[in-house]
Amino acid sequence: MAPLNTNLQAFNLTVSTLLKQPSHFLPNLTIPTFLDLPEQIGHQLASSSSATITGQQPKRIPKIKALILDKDNTLCPPHTTTIPKPYLDKLEQLRTSPTSPFNLNTNPDGVLIVSNTAGSRPDVEKYVDEARTLEDKLAHLRISVFRVQKPSTTTSKIDGAAGPGGRRKPFCGPDVLAWFRERGVIDRPDEVVVVGDRLGTDTLMAAQMGSWSVWCKDGVTHSVTDQPKMDYRGFLAKVEIVLERYLRESGGLKARVPEGWERATI
Repeated sequence: MAPLNTNLQAFNLTVSTLLKQPSHFLPNLTIPTFLDLPEQIGHQLASSSSATITGQQPKRIPKIKALILDKDNTLCPPHTTTIPKPYLDKLEQLRTSPTSPFNLNTNPDGVLIVSNTAGSRPDVEKYVDEARTLEDKLAHLRISVFRVQKPSTTTSKIDGAAGPGGRRKPFCGPDVLAWFRERGVIDRPDEVVVVGDRLGTDTLMAAQMGSWSVWCKDGVTHSVTDQPKMDYRGFLAKVEIVLERYLRESGGLKARVPEGWERATI
């Protein structure tokens, strides 16, 4: 039986954000699944976000150096560590293509899995084992799983670090940015893109970080045996689909963009 994976701080942040900054729930780019992620993601982010900024074509293209990937229902069917073959092939393409910004040889630490299961709770052996298993499967691609550290007793609840789980999504953004900076991958948050199936964790974390977001609206559509046309989206994911449509169409909102990214030095 899987351990209970509640995130009450994230729920509180969701409610607060909906009331104060609802545009933070809107992704910069929406795609059906991870399989549709463009290799040259910066060009797509600029095209989709230019109208948000000025109503004109962007003056510059975001230079994306780091890719954050969710696990459950983005890379793997939920509650598994099995990556269906088409998704593994996509990862391999991103890591081996000579033109990919995430090429293994030119950017060895450019891809990181950040999950609210695998690696998210150092006190839960199941999640520790999931992180090890994923890294073993992806060793040839040198893709790491982010490990949430045990919370400091001095860390406040508002940081999302209360309780045994430490800072998990959407609160672990500063820790993830530090991970990339320590390895010399990025200089600024707007060089990062977060890809995932959930607005309330992945997209919201990107907004908190000052990074870009890509929403995989349909989640994973292949089973652990590679059977296609699967739908693993749960109740909350389907509520988010309705919410996103309402915010865009009825609320007239547009996705926020990383502050000052067009003015940043290339």
